[in-house]
Amino acid sequence: MSEMKRTKFRLLICQRSGIEAVEADTTLVFGRHTHEQFGVGLIERGAQKSTSGRGLVEASAGDVITVNPGEVHDGAPIGDGGRLWRMLYLDPAIVAELATDITEGRKGATCEFSQPKVSDRRLAAQFGQLFRAMTGKIADPHGLRADETLLLVLASLLQPASATHRCIPAGIASARALIDDDPPGMVTLTALADEAGLSRYQFLRAFAKATGLTPHAYILQRRIHHARQLIRHGARLAEAAAQSGFSDQSHMTRLFVRSFGMTPGAYAAGVG
Repeated sequence: MSEMKRTKFRLLICQRSGIEAVEADTTLVFGRHTHEQFGVGLIERGAQKSTSGRGLVEASAGDVITVNPGEVHDGAPIGDGGRLWRMLYLDPAIVAELATDITEGRKGATCEFSQPKVSDRRLAAQFGQLFRAMTGKIADPHGLRADETLLLVLASLLQPASATHRCIPAGIASARALIDDDPPGMVTLTALADEAGLSRYQFLRAFAKATGLTPHAYILQRRIHHARQLIRHGARLAEAAAQSGFSDQSHMTRLFVRSFGMTPGAYAAGVG
């Protein structure tokens, strides 16, 4: 059976805005990429390995897995059987609001997932309930079960953000802002290096060390997230590609699949 035939991603209808539910049964190998949302999920079958700034992680059936916004990571199955997982991707604004509750009203408290993998049967069971409630698989007409389970799951996973690993040199941060402010824009390595006050080679090394990606790879990630947001809000695929700085729709599609496991068309159908 080919890899394409063994790859199945479904974007499920979610009961809450700002949260996306994904079910994946796949042998797909993901290159280094990022998400704009907080991700929390459960490996239901098989196992996978992933490398990020938090090190090498191997997760198997029953493990809860997490990813923070902007965290560069990859992913590959362990063995030939692939893996089945279910994930919820939460917009940062939702997590920030709930973190205020969890931290007992400390507004502005910055939280993150500190553990990329948690082996805890109780937490795994809670996530299973949460996923079913969010996707309408269990009766929850007023959303009470989903709300309370989401709080319990996040309370078990969120920790105050570490200031050390997020510290980026000012020049690199300034150059990164040039990209973030206009992902589709045309920017040269020379312009970015000048913004950072470094030679091109110094900048290339420093940027990769600070962000986990080369400048070109970072720009592509920002563009694919820009395209995803446009599609999420109803843009046609060709329009999303053009407005996000891709040379054509096929270029966007290739990167979209490598980052999210599904085509832009499948994503559009799921959020439509």
